[in-house]
Amino acid sequence: MNFRKTHSPITKPGETAGVRVGVLALQGDVSEHVDGFARALQAMGLLENSHISLVRHAEEIDDLDVLAIPGGESTTISRLIDKNRMREPILSFEGGIFATCAGMVLMATDVDDPRVNCLGLIDLTVDRNAFGRQRESFEADLEIKGLDSPYHAVFIRAPVATESGAGVEILSRIDQGIVGVHCGKHFALAFHPELGNDPRIHILFLERLGF
Repeated sequence: MNFRKTHSPITKPGETAGVRVGVLALQGDVSEHVDGFARALQAMGLLENSHISLVRHAEEIDDLDVLAIPGGESTTISRLIDKNRMREPILSFEGGIFATCAGMVLMATDVDDPRVNCLGLIDLTVDRNAFGRQRESFEADLEIKGLDSPYHAVFIRAPVATESGAGVEILSRIDQGIVGVHCGKHFALAFHPELGNDPRIHILFLERLGF
């Protein structure tokens, strides 16, 4: 696997085109997202020609096919996005965004915490810390639209979406609310697929993008 901040090399005849993945590396579980996408790309036979980079500067975003926004502290990530002048490049990004936990909060249009300056890329109303403190984190087997068997999900101080708007496809929900959505090219998930060894959600996301 290569870590670069440039376009993939020109594909030779008979070669499979790779994917340019960037993980927003401002705060949160960054290395886990690198590993999660590596597992998925390996399973799809795309890893050799793909590139996974850590994104710390606004100018690194435009060259990507995929941007991952990791779990972490949504208030901190929101502040650092603005401090590093990344808001406009993210809003104008033409690739797919894979957002988990805090990333789901940031993707929403409405969040129950005024300290979070949302990106507003998915029409969602989100309860930022729906399950309380970290000691109330849990795991659950979820039904995910597009997967043929339950997915074992890890929830850590997780949000839930309480409302979704037009154009938002609900991928999964639990009693407390919506925990997975697809909208346009983007996925937003309340849980942490990057923490497990099951690559199916990453693969589903990449397949939706045409890879």
